[in-house]
Parts: sequence; structure tokens; C-alpha cells
Amino acid sequence: MNRSPMTRRSFLATSAAGVAAVPALGQAPATQSPAQPAQPAQGEGFGPFLVGCQSYTFRSFNRERAITSIAQLGMRFVEFYNGHVPLNSTEAQINAIRRLCFDNGITPIAFGVEGFTNNHDANRAKFEFARALGVRYLSADPAPNSFDSLDRLVADFGIGIAIHPHGPSGQRLHQWYSSEVILNAIRTHHRLIGTCLDTGHLIRCAQPPHNRNLDPAAEVRAMGARNFGLHLKDHDNTRRTDVVFGAQGGSLNTLNVLRALREVNFGGYLSIEYEANASNPMDDMRANIVALRAAVRQLQA
Repeated sequence: MNRSPMTRRSFLATSAAGVAAVPALGQAPATQSPAQPAQPAQGEGFGPFLVGCQSYTFRSFNRERAITSIAQLGMRFVEFYNGHVPLNSTEAQINAIRRLCFDNGITPIAFGVEGFTNNHDANRAKFEFARALGVRYLSADPAPNSFDSLDRLVADFGIGIAIHPHGPSGQRLHQWYSSEVILNAIRTHHRLIGTCLDTGHLIRCAQPPHNRNLDPAAEVRAMGARNFGLHLKDHDNTRRTDVVFGAQGGSLNTLNVLRALREVNFGGYLSIEYEANASNPMDDMRANIVALRAAVRQLQA
């Protein structure tokens, strides 16, 4: 795919949009406005949506190969996970990662999924890391006792917490498995604490013995303005594997999800994530991108 190269100026502007310019590690955060996304690129077939990849899709690849693979797919945004960017990275290492992204026309938009507890210092270190990386959101699996700490940190840093529902594990549902559970926990907390719903994990909740039929579009509508991100994936509950959007056996209605996002004036990030075929996900990811662009065209028709 032919893409206009991102200039250094546009990269730095995009990285800092909606958040104060990223200071060096160790500096106190400046007063910051609430986390806002970069602007979606025109002419990439995603309409008003800012679309990137969750780097966990490429977990079998090293960092450089993951970034170049995302660029080869024509994507301009990435949500990193800690297998590609370790939390203990030094300032020099983070700057090198940002340079590698810049060289490939990629902007980091989010990072996660990360756990948070009531250890305020440990939580703050993750926000400092996120600020240095230049992301606007931390997709998160927070402990219920973490919210007082997170209230303070999202206000200090202007970086949003996007609670991510994992799917069921054996006989147990994840602690944040649905919009209802999340909303009940966060409704009295800072407006920069919201969600990064995961359509694949929502679909998985229908598996026995849970039998919770959670419609991803309805879950998006329920979260309303608290939708900060979305992990977009389809899942076959019979074979218990991710599939390409709309493939046989899948349950995702991509168009309905996009309609719901438009209804709630979604301004966050969409991370395409694909957990099947970790050693060679490129063809399936290309098919996902084609299917998503087709759904965007239907939405705009």
C-alpha cells in the first residue's frame, strides 16, 4: 500500500495531541488537558475512526518486526503491550522505540493491558512510563481498591485509564466482564476512568457455563462517553478461537459496533487484535482490515 510518509513534525504533533508535551523522565507533569486521541488520517478507509493494532497480535515477533509488520499492513497507530515495550525501559530505550515508530510512520496511542492496585507509587510509575512513551491511554485491569489512586493520577497526567474486560477463565468470569460491572465501579470516579471494551471477550461470555449473551454494540452504548478504546476482534465460540471479522462461526457484527460508536460520539482508539495464528497473523490481519473498511463504507453510505 502506498502511504505518504509521516514527517517528524506531524509525528511529534500527533504524539502530543491532547496531552501536554512529553517531558523527560523524572520531571513533574505539567498541567494537562484530558486525554484526547490524535486525528484519524484521511483517505485510509476508516472514516472518522482512529484505527491501529494491538501489538499483542504480533507477540511471537520481536519489537522491530512487530512495528514493521504493522506498517506493512498500512496501519499508523499502535497499542503496545509490555512484551514489546517493557515497563522497566530506560529513557534512552523509550526514545529509541519512539524513533523506530517514527521511522515506520507509526504513532503509539495506548499501552496495556496493565494491572493497578492501591500502591500509589507503583501506579504512578506506570503513568510516568506512559507519559514518556507518549500514549494517551492505559488499557487496564485495575483492582477495585485502586480507584482512589487512579483518580489522582488521571487528573495529574491527563492520561486515561481504559478498563479492559478479559473473557471467562474456566468457571470464572473476569472481574470487569461487562459494561454493567464496570459502570457500577466507576460512575463516581474521575471522567478519565473509562473502558477499552473487547468485542472478542464479550462474545466469549456466551460460552457455557456462563451463557451471558453480551452484545458488543449494546455494551458500547451502555458505556457512552466512557468509551476510550476498543479491542476489535471476532470469536468462534464453538471452536474457541478468534476468526476474521464476519467469518463463518464468528459472532461479531462489525457494522453494528461502528454504528454504536458513532451514536456515542466515540473519539478514542480502535485496536484491531487477533489472537489466533500468532506465528503468522499477517494474512488474517489483512482480511480483518478489508472487512473493517467495508463496514466503514456501509456506515457512511
